[in-house]
Amino acid sequence: MSERRQYDSLRRTVQAQETRADIARAARKLFVEQGWAATTVRDVAREAGVSVPTVYAAYTNKTGLAMALADAADLTADGAKLLEELEAAGPREQLAAMAGYDRRLFDRAGDIILLVRNAGPELAAMYLEARRRGDETRIQVFSSWPAGVLRHDLETSVDVYAAVCNIDVYTTLTTERGWEPDRIEQWWSRMLARELLGGSA
Repeated sequence: MSERRQYDSLRRTVQAQETRADIARAARKLFVEQGWAATTVRDVAREAGVSVPTVYAAYTNKTGLAMALADAADLTADGAKLLEELEAAGPREQLAAMAGYDRRLFDRAGDIILLVRNAGPELAAMYLEARRRGDETRIQVFSSWPAGVLRHDLETSVDVYAAVCNIDVYTTLTTERGWEPDRIEQWWSRMLARELLGGSA
């Protein structure tokens, strides 16, 4: 067997992965530039330089493609780093770790988050599910703290966090006010500590 034939299977796998990545990049570009509703699968195929059936084979449909982009967005924020920081810190540091995760997420994938939120009924459930998962993380963290650490009850604390750290605040500060992401993360950390932690923290 020739060496070339020996690696044919691996070559096909790599080519398929590269094609999926090309399609995803094309979709992200067009979804952001044209909007969700105005972008067709045919547009994505043309932009990626592939056939329409190739897009369907890779992602099933336009919604499947958006879901894949949203999943990839979560990965870019480095959840493993967040977990490591949460396990090795006290309440003040844990708030800073969560703010850091949100900053990374919004910095690297804010366009996808806004796309999913604004796309309409097709993706509304996906956006709400992502918000619910974020709230669940905060509930787990806040519930692990001793009594007296939180300034407010659990539900209010989660609401305050959501009001402070969100894509709209991040977008306003970066695009309208010219803040750097590091500055936003530091401000979030101080603001969350001030608003959420009681005297025993």
